[in-house]
Amino acid sequence: MKSSRFKVTPWEVEGEVDYGKLIRDFGVSKLDEKILKRIEKHAKELHLMLRRGIFFAHRDLDWLLDEYEKGNKFFLYTGCGPSGPIHLGHLGTWLFTKWLQDKFDVELWFQFTDDEKFLFKDKSYEEIQKWTYENMLDVAALGFKKGKTHFLVDTKHANLLYPIAVRIAKKITFSTLKASFGMTNEDNIGKIFYTSMQAAPAVVPSVLAKRNIPCLIPLAIDQDPHFRVARDVYPKLGYYKPSVIHSVFMPAMSGPKGKMSSSEVNSAILTTDSAKEVENKIKKYAFSGGRDTIEEHRKLGGNPDVDVSFQYLRFLFEEDDKKLERIEKDYRSGKMLTSELKKITIERINAFLKEHQKKREKARKEVEKFLWKG
Repeated sequence: MKSSRFKVTPWEVEGEVDYGKLIRDFGVSKLDEKILKRIEKHAKELHLMLRRGIFFAHRDLDWLLDEYEKGNKFFLYTGCGPSGPIHLGHLGTWLFTKWLQDKFDVELWFQFTDDEKFLFKDKSYEEIQKWTYENMLDVAALGFKKGKTHFLVDTKHANLLYPIAVRIAKKITFSTLKASFGMTNEDNIGKIFYTSMQAAPAVVPSVLAKRNIPCLIPLAIDQDPHFRVARDVYPKLGYYKPSVIHSVFMPAMSGPKGKMSSSEVNSAILTTDSAKEVENKIKKYAFSGGRDTIEEHRKLGGNPDVDVSFQYLRFLFEEDDKKLERIEKDYRSGKMLTSELKKITIERINAFLKEHQKKREKARKEVEKFLWKG
């Protein structure tokens, strides 16, 4: 989707995103209090990303909860495009997915789209395979349930995915893809087919069980067009349409416009960054909502709405709503300086990454256990 002010596609996000406009243009529904209360009823709490509106929209989540309440348990499906290192923006969606798995005690099918990244990126097949393994370590380190979490790698699990994908592909025209993604006659034919592969895991458990099982897909809203294209196809093949829950983007270090990207080294904090690298990135590159001088800041206060350090706390790194409100109040009033806010954020991120990196190393012995064996 492209407007004069911003652009959102599965491969590119530019400008300051108007999420209200995306809701209208993508035809999704806003997450309202009624649905949040239904989630809270079953989970006994709300994840901070729900409480704070980071997951903000959905498709058919009310229907999925209806099915769940009838005893028709859903499964989760999300994924990763392995073309580079993992950053904090990736982790937000996956940590929320883990929360859903824990609270609803459901299976997760996690797709690594190595084919997509080979087709869309100027990288060798071998390099994409290297990143696939490295990315799997990060996902395995997050603590998803063994036995209930199944990794699918598109090229390795083609025997499972391809028969589903070709049935989906037969129902989607090239003109539909051109209208949805802006593809041209110069795009390679693999790109044209790819949406069918991303659509396939949403019905894999139904195919294996030979009965319809509801699916919930947590994702950042830039990935929604794949499912917008495919959703009308699922019923034609005899399957449920998947439900989708959408998040906003974790901002890049450079400010509230666009999203964090590992392809821009100074726009992202990577899961493999050292404590010193995190400190240097936040201090040097994290966009500040503070004033030009300490005197001006004390007098007029800062703007946490655009301050990247505050937004990282809001997204992931301050669970306690009251503590977050206190930080916000102190920053707005000028009582807290930008340097003090950055110090808090650096400490929180480094504490998280210290543990994550330990678990990531342990995952080298565990990652094979997550791969679907079939």
